[in-house]
Amino acid sequence: MPDHPTRDDIDLISGEFWGRNPHEAFAWMRANAPVYWDGHAWGVTRYDDLKAVSKDPATFSNAQGIRADADPMQMMIDMDDPEHFRRRKLVNRGYTPRRVREREAEVRQACTDIIDAVCERGECDFVTDIAAWLPLIMIGNDLGVLPEDRSQLLEWSDAMLSALTGDPDALEPATLAFIGYTEYATAVIADRTENPKDDLMSVLCHAEVDGDRLDHQAIIDESLLILIGGDETTRHVISGGAYQLLANRDQWDQLRADRSLLTSGIEEMLRWVSPIKNMNRTATADVVLNGQQIREGDNVLLLYPSANRDEDVFDDPFRFDIGRTPNDHVAFGFGTHFCLGNSLARLELRVMFEELLDRLPDLELVGGEEPGYRAANFVSGYEHMPVRFTPTARVGRTA
Repeated sequence: MPDHPTRDDIDLISGEFWGRNPHEAFAWMRANAPVYWDGHAWGVTRYDDLKAVSKDPATFSNAQGIRADADPMQMMIDMDDPEHFRRRKLVNRGYTPRRVREREAEVRQACTDIIDAVCERGECDFVTDIAAWLPLIMIGNDLGVLPEDRSQLLEWSDAMLSALTGDPDALEPATLAFIGYTEYATAVIADRTENPKDDLMSVLCHAEVDGDRLDHQAIIDESLLILIGGDETTRHVISGGAYQLLANRDQWDQLRADRSLLTSGIEEMLRWVSPIKNMNRTATADVVLNGQQIREGDNVLLLYPSANRDEDVFDDPFRFDIGRTPNDHVAFGFGTHFCLGNSLARLELRVMFEELLDRLPDLELVGGEEPGYRAANFVSGYEHMPVRFTPTARVGRTA
């Protein structure tokens, strides 16, 4: 039994728990039970404890799976070193600093097209019409998805992540989505193996490090990780960041006046939203963490949103502040499994907000209530966010 007070409303595996704002519960946990047993897993709420676990993969392993309620998959995120390191080196060929820098024009064109699709209307759903499309287009381009198939890719991604809501009715659609994506990716892999192009799928098909190459199944697995890890996460930071800017109008106006604040502003959006809600580790031995006895085989959940509001690390952590410095958040994780796509995500965020500030300067929220969150225990954010703005003309393609 845990040596700490408990609350009946804390269930860290439940999509319902994550579907409501969990920060009141996290603040209570940090104050009263910073390493909290909920009956399924130990929740690690404090920043320093989370970093300590992340730096100790020998004691806290990924190999039993990053989801406390699901079996591991053959992805690098569900591996420990040295297997993880070998796989990561191969996939990293698609995320070198040079490759990411060279994609800025591609990102800006995608943002232009997205805003063109809504700018004449004067209103839209910010999540489904704007935020969802940028990461989807970029990942689709990475994975060799034809423009006309992007809507299908979005359906597959949403269906697979919906299986993490805890709703048993979501399992069959998720399975069908997995089958559909696998069949599509198999065809792309066959084409890129024979006819490589300047995309990530071609890099994965032909990357070689120290004689190692990815086999067909490994390419499927890692491309699926890129889809799941990069689609909804960036979507939720765009929408969650926009909500905070528009709800705190002075900060939107500050960005309009001084674009140099975007760098720190994006880091604050990442801290605030923390789109990856948790990652599981499995204890490989009995260990004590912040006074709690963890047994070998126990699940240990790294609660990133809680760590990013830790009062001992962040000054006034419940204040959204685009000028916050320092801001050493853990939205991209920490340690050997630090997010491989972090540079691309930051690029997408910067360019999207540059374009929004330029083209929809009077963007505003419709309604006074904060949007509802998706009830999911892994990646979660707003499902809808109505906005309005002065209609403007399309810019059209420039490339």
